[in-house]
Amino acid sequence: MSLKYYVGVIISTPLLPILFLQGKKIRKNVPRLPEARNPKGYIKTDSEKTLKILTIGESTIAGIGVDFHENGFTGALAKEIAVKTNHSILWRVYAKSGYTAKMVRKRLIPKIEDSTADIIVIGLGGNDAFKLNSPDVWMFQINLLIKTLKRKFPKTPIYFTNMPPIKEFPAFTRIIKFVIGNLVEILGNKLYRKTKNKENVHYNKEIINFETWKKRYNLEGNITDFFSDGVHPSKLTYQIWGKDMATFIMNTKSFIQ
Repeated sequence: MSLKYYVGVIISTPLLPILFLQGKKIRKNVPRLPEARNPKGYIKTDSEKTLKILTIGESTIAGIGVDFHENGFTGALAKEIAVKTNHSILWRVYAKSGYTAKMVRKRLIPKIEDSTADIIVIGLGGNDAFKLNSPDVWMFQINLLIKTLKRKFPKTPIYFTNMPPIKEFPAFTRIIKFVIGNLVEILGNKLYRKTKNKENVHYNKEIINFETWKKRYNLEGNITDFFSDGVHPSKLTYQIWGKDMATFIMNTKSFIQ
């Protein structure tokens, strides 16, 4: 894995000036969308059992691209688990656009007011890739994040979402998709190797592919339908992603109904 990263560095280094200029242009052209509102909610069913879900992470978990969190990833995730288990769901979002794993650990985890949780879902990777953090730096910060959460929630299973599908972002150029897209996949592979034998920690390693989603859920439309601004998910993507992630969580051995 390190070899693949360093080969990528050698190939990508001459492209960095172009990458910088293209990234600057994209930031100028892509509209700055607000984070979703109402970061907590409750889904009531006729069950006497309630599951508490905490979602933590970067812009996708922060709901960039939708108005309210109930229309974003966390809302879709909670609804799917409620439907499939018939349990009531209490959910809360702790996320910030632009945050890396290190920033989440240092700035968001201390703000968590909850003392208990049944499920913790983490969505990270995009910003670490955009900052060109190496796989070793990434895993160092991920390990610290897991340890910090385990101290606070020792018995709660932790689930990492799929990495962002940067190679499919319509707003990105081929060079950015190549450099950042490959790096984010390397970070994902590193995360999988770390978590595959770790108790109560799971990573959904499926690479998000919208053609696969279209076939799986019998959808029509083109790639732009899956994005709100060419970079962040649309409501459609959040709904599918939340449903997919809920299925992944419920199929793990850590999930106890």
